[in-house]
Amino acid sequence: MRIAVLSDIHSNLVALEAVIAHAGPVDAVWHLGDVVGYGPDPDGVVARLMDIGAVGVLGNHDAAALGGPEIEWFNPDARAAAAWTAAIIGPTTRAWLAAQPVTATRAGIDLAHGSPRDPLREYITGREIARENLAVITGRLALHGHTHVPAAFVESDGRISTVGPGDGDEVDLAACRALLNPGSVGQPRDGDSRASYAVLDTDADRMRWHRVAYDIGAVQAAMRAAGLPPRLADRLTHGM
Repeated sequence: MRIAVLSDIHSNLVALEAVIAHAGPVDAVWHLGDVVGYGPDPDGVVARLMDIGAVGVLGNHDAAALGGPEIEWFNPDARAAAAWTAAIIGPTTRAWLAAQPVTATRAGIDLAHGSPRDPLREYITGREIARENLAVITGRLALHGHTHVPAAFVESDGRISTVGPGDGDEVDLAACRALLNPGSVGQPRDGDSRASYAVLDTDADRMRWHRVAYDIGAVQAAMRAAGLPPRLADRLTHGM
């Protein structure tokens, strides 16, 4: 089974459409939360995910858009965008977001936004945090997002190696345990402005990361027209 793994779309419909087109035919689409927030088109993104039958989990920005306390953790720009999102999303978007579970297990693989042990808050950024989370997953593999940086933490023979995958890079997942982050579709933060996603091949036991160019200027113009914080639009240029 070939699964397109998407995370941190952040209301960026232009980037999402580019990723969908690049991925081509797949057997499933899994999302890892933060579908909304930051960007200008939350309803459009949710409608598109519904159209392709995407399944996944709730992110902290999704929870904030539903009125959750997560908004209190945000910096001023993120908080302003979250408040804007909460005010403008339609009932279909709201209902779809509310139906997303905080964690899920699909095909024996754990899905969470932040981390398996703290799905809405924890960032997996290093080996020790990865080791602690590998201890709580239900199977060999877990998928997560939240950092906006593509990464793989692979445990083999008790040792954890860290991979920072680039465009086209693959990780062999046979005979190991791993935490896998596809990076961000809608707001990358690894210095590469292109949308990031991954394809997990469960038959071959491999995951490949991809970067996709999209019309950043169009998204920035829409963000400015909506009155979203200028810094959120500006940072798309640099992927930071």
